Amino acid sequence: MHILFLTHYFPPEVNAPASRTYENTKRWVQAGHRVTVITCAPNHPNGVLYPGYENRWHQWDEKDGVRVLRVKTYLSANRGVANRSLNYFSYLLSAAALCRLVENVDLVVSTSPQFFCGLSGYLVSRLHGCPWVVEIRDLWPESIHAVGAVRGRGLIGLLERIELFLYQKPDHIVALTAAFKRHMVAKGIPPKKIDIVTNGADLEQFKPLSKQNGFRERYHLNGKFVASYVGTHGMAHALTTVLEAAKRLESYPEIEFLLVGDGAERHNLLKRKVELGLNNVLMLPQHKKEDVPEILAASDACLVLLRRTELFKTVIPSKIFEAMAMERPIILGVDGESRKLVEQSGGGVFIEPESAEQLAQTVLKMSRDPAWAEGTGRTGGKFVREHYSRDTLALDYLDVLCRVKNGFTARFARGSEFAAK
Repeated sequence: MHILFLTHYFPPEVNAPASRTYENTKRWVQAGHRVTVITCAPNHPNGVLYPGYENRWHQWDEKDGVRVLRVKTYLSANRGVANRSLNYFSYLLSAAALCRLVENVDLVVSTSPQFFCGLSGYLVSRLHGCPWVVEIRDLWPESIHAVGAVRGRGLIGLLERIELFLYQKPDHIVALTAAFKRHMVAKGIPPKKIDIVTNGADLEQFKPLSKQNGFRERYHLNGKFVASYVGTHGMAHALTTVLEAAKRLESYPEIEFLLVGDGAERHNLLKRKVELGLNNVLMLPQHKKEDVPEILAASDACLVLLRRTELFKTVIPSKIFEAMAMERPIILGVDGESRKLVEQSGGGVFIEPESAEQLAQTVLKMSRDPAWAEGTGRTGGKFVREHYSRDTLALDYLDVLCRVKNGFTARFARGSEFAAK
């Protein structure tokens, strides 16, 4: 089977959708299938091209057997509604215009958000005459409304109509959480049309490593209890909570908070750090994906935080699985699905979202009882290896795609037989 996957993000970009797509597609190739990805020239999150890439109309490369067609888009930083909308819409146009460069496609998968990337699957599948599967990684427009990125009842109403189109038109849907499936079923989508394939951990890349490593040496962290957040610094992540917790613990010189990443809020966070006069917070820019295991290994606890909204009770951030695979205890400021998972695993501690006081007290407790913290990390590691290996999940996903393709072929054959009669 030749799978054409449409995604706005792909390595060397390091955000969660880029990692999920790459980790799944390379395993589909290993299973004997052909995979082509249509994506942008890498520029996330600042809208600046990565070294060695150009924003040309089309350019080909390959990664671990996955063929990659990069198409021209309007480049924009990951902030500001108007410019980002142009960025997303330009991808839809380029993907639809250039998809015929990919030949003999059996099935199209598009991932959403963003809406326009998800919708591109509708056009591309029609042009290729093959089935379409849409992957729902987040609930739009609910998510962007929850963080205040979009206002206005008229615009939100339009986005809700696009959302419903995205659920109704594909041949099948892959959702990342059970809550996402419940949301779609409540909108009238048949349950049998939806399969759940969660995120997980690439156990080849994320595995237990020594805490004493080069990263700790470079940044003078030896002897410190390091509580780290690694990932996007966006409107959804409530990272001011980390700075407020650090302020509460500034009299404990053995505790260091580490923030690694980039995003729309990083500048504001740097400014706030200075305003608070914090000497116990180390803020580093985005690192390559292959550097992340060393950073997590150097951590004593990993922070997974989101704003306090009802919507974020439906999500399970992928960084949970990676931290568990590294056997690092999680301090989780996300309620709902994520809380259920972490409490079931025994691999972390839940705190109320956006509670700087609870974050400070939990970090302090872990720093004073390292045996408990390390045991919590080992328990989470065992759980993720048993239940959330990317190897297993990628094959589950592939089974869904094969089933959709075979069902489409059978329907087509029956239609042809009827026409012949």
